[in-house]
Order: sequence, then C-alpha cells, then structure tokens
Amino acid sequence: MLIKTGDDIHSSEITPKALYLRRREFIQGMAGSAVAAAAALAPSAVGRAAAQTGQKLPNVRKSPLSTDEKLNDYEDVTTYNNFYEFGTSKDDPAMNAKSFKPRPWKLAIEGHVARPAAYDLDEFIKPFALEERIYRLRCVEAWSMVIPWVGIPLADVIKRVEPTSKAKYVEFVSLMDPVRMPGQRADVLPWPYVEGLRMDEATHPLTILAVGVYGEVLPNQNGAPIRLVVPWKYGFKGIKSIVKLRFVDYQPRNTWQLQTPNEYGFYANVNPEVDHPRWSQARERRIGEFFKRKTLMFNGYADQVASLYTGLDLRKNF
Repeated sequence: MLIKTGDDIHSSEITPKALYLRRREFIQGMAGSAVAAAAALAPSAVGRAAAQTGQKLPNVRKSPLSTDEKLNDYEDVTTYNNFYEFGTSKDDPAMNAKSFKPRPWKLAIEGHVARPAAYDLDEFIKPFALEERIYRLRCVEAWSMVIPWVGIPLADVIKRVEPTSKAKYVEFVSLMDPVRMPGQRADVLPWPYVEGLRMDEATHPLTILAVGVYGEVLPNQNGAPIRLVVPWKYGFKGIKSIVKLRFVDYQPRNTWQLQTPNEYGFYANVNPEVDHPRWSQARERRIGEFFKRKTLMFNGYADQVASLYTGLDLRKNF
C-alpha cells in the first residue's frame, strides 16, 4: 500500500470528509452491485436534517437550454458545498448557515448604468419570469454535479438597468457580515467575495442569477437569496449571496485571483487541457459516481460559448 504524507498529497486527492464518514457503507456495498457502491459514495454526512425544507417557487417554466443528464440528489446539492463564508469544509455551509436570514435583502446597482439604485430584491425580480435551468457544475477541485437551478437570465437584468457604453464588465460583490457569516471571521480569503464577467459573458443566454433550486427557494448553503451561475466556468465563479452589481470599465480582480494569482485567473473557463498547478483538470468525479469521467471543454458548452473567446489564448487567460 502506498502511503503519502505532507507535501506529497494533492488537494484533489484528499478524500472529502463526507465520503470518509460513509466508508462503512461503501465497504458493505462492495458485496452488492456497482450501482450500490457508487451510491454509497454520495456525500451526505450532514444528513437530511441540515437540508432546509424550501418554499416552492411559483410559475417556474422549463428552459430548452437545460441538459438532459441525470440530476444529482437534492441532498448532494444541499449538503456538499463550497461557501467559505460559512466554513471551508464541504459540510460546513449546511451546518453553519441554518440561522442565516436572507430577507429582507437589498441589491445595489452601481456604476455606468442609467438606473442605479438599491432595490429590494423581491420587488426587483418580480417582473422577471423564472426558469428552471439544468446545468452541469464543474468545480476546480475536480468534482461535478448536475443541478436544476431556478433563476432569471442575467441579460434581462442588465437590459432593465440600462448600462451605458462605458460598461465593459460587471463586478459582483457578496454580503460582508461576519456576524451572520462566521467564515468571514477568519482570514482565509480577502472579504467580501468579489467576482466579475465581461459584458458579453454576462449577457450570454446561459448566464443566470439563481434564486432557487429543485423548484424551491434557494437554501442558505447554496447562496441565498441570489447567486450567479455561469455553467461553462469553474464553480468558484458562481458568487453567492450577492448584494451588489457594479458596471465598470475595467477588468475586476476576483477574490481567488487576489488570493492565489498563479492558480486562479479572471476567466475560470473549464479547460481540461490546462492543469491546476497542483492537480490535473483532465478528469472529474461526478458526485454519486465511483469512476471518474473525462472533463469536457467549457464544461460541455463549447458549441454555445467558444465563439466568445476567439483569438484569446486560453492557457494564458485561465
């Protein structure tokens, strides 16, 4: 048996806590079918008690832009999360976000727009039709899920606030509140969390602001009350608990780019040909499956988005 220690261990090789805690189930499942073994690996250490019972969202229409792949279980999606504002372990957000109150909520629109204001979120989204978008989510740690988001096209929001010709990028800012978000009491990242998109990325039909999942109001641990979803980019691009959209004429510096610039760039497009400095991006493990699968360029959305990056060196612009 090969035992690795210290610097020999890559982050992508560390067994997630949720999987480790279910090791006995996996061993028992080895006596059964391969399907049973794969199911035993589904990360659910927090359990159903931590997953919030959500309120159903009305009048949600299906989107033709959805993938037809098998969905991950609700429990997977709501108990295995990256949300550092509530902790760095995958099960921390579901445990630590229970008491978070996402209402009332203000969404500020700033910068080069004709209609800047601080809007009440519920009033702001009322005019928009909600859509279910089933998208793949690929995280830079080499795991993935298929999630039925409910949201509104970001392009519709942008059209409503009327950006001027000076607006070249959209900068997103998350809530800064260490009292309500205990993970912000630690200096693991420069707070608040910040992200950015080029204007053509932000207005692409696939880009949405999600307010729900599985037809229900977005759970706290998944980024309540509103988060960004850009399915052809790595998951860290999906900023959660957004309080501000700022329309700017410069390329924003996102949080992970500030934290570790040699590992995380502005674009964060899924590119299996460019390894993370500490692990390969060529393959991924779909949560709930045993074997790894090949990672697809742009997370499988190349036909829709590759034209956005014509002439751009995707190795330098990672």
